[in-house]
Amino acid sequence: MAQGTMKIRLSPSDRIFYGIIDVLLVFILIIVAVPLWSTITLSFRPNHFIGSNLEGMFLAPWKWSTAAYRALLGNRGFLMAFSNSLKILVFGVITALFFTVPMAYALSIRGLPGHKFFHIFVLIPYLFNVGLIPAYLVVTTVGLTNRLAAVFLPVAISTYNLLIMRQFFEGIPEELKESARIDGASELTILLRIVLPLSKPILLTIGLYYGVAFWNDFLHALIYLNKASLHPLPILLRNILLASGMNEFVEVNAFGEASVQSIKAASVFMAAIPMVIAYPFIQKFFTKGTLLGSIKG
Repeated sequence: MAQGTMKIRLSPSDRIFYGIIDVLLVFILIIVAVPLWSTITLSFRPNHFIGSNLEGMFLAPWKWSTAAYRALLGNRGFLMAFSNSLKILVFGVITALFFTVPMAYALSIRGLPGHKFFHIFVLIPYLFNVGLIPAYLVVTTVGLTNRLAAVFLPVAISTYNLLIMRQFFEGIPEELKESARIDGASELTILLRIVLPLSKPILLTIGLYYGVAFWNDFLHALIYLNKASLHPLPILLRNILLASGMNEFVEVNAFGEASVQSIKAASVFMAAIPMVIAYPFIQKFFTKGTLLGSIKG
């Protein structure tokens, strides 16, 4: 016989507490959702729309116009910037994980010679920033200026991400590694055959961290990329949002229904689409990877 679900009785003080939490969560949801919805509706708003911003937020979908998106997708500069951002995202995440994973695994080995020294060595750049001018001189000296690699290669290893991944690796049962060592497996074999297959949550989580950082990176692109053909999306968005008329970016007159404000809103929304698409697929691993990487070890 199936047992009924047990109901937990809440005291009046608990009900008040949870009620306050619910109100705060709804308030935060409104703060996040209203600007997002306003941006979306503004991007679809036709040029001939007459009314306030509040009225535009409740504009019927059948009255929406896709002229702003057609104007952006028909602009070579926008497509080139979007392509540059995708290249930085893909190659940046691959490069960052390529360096972070073996380094985190090495730091997770307790018997590693110089274990304490390497930990201190890793923590120094986390506590003390190298500074913008020395970093620029290094990038210029090695010839990375006006190369997309200049955006992600100097920051390919994040100390914060490295420490989280190290904590996760330390939580993997040592017996699995020891049995592999007894069978003659090298540390590289243990990493590839045992550790990585068990580390999908943390790999996707850290990959998402790196991906968001590289996709939104504005400062490094502004400093190291002087050619307009290499500018990623954040630079182009800044130019679109600040330039008066935007005639050098988008041929608005080619689509009479697209207003300047609609194109600005559409560019902001399109810049967020890749992260919005990627997050639902990684969400089930995201919380698990962050939690386990923080508490293990």
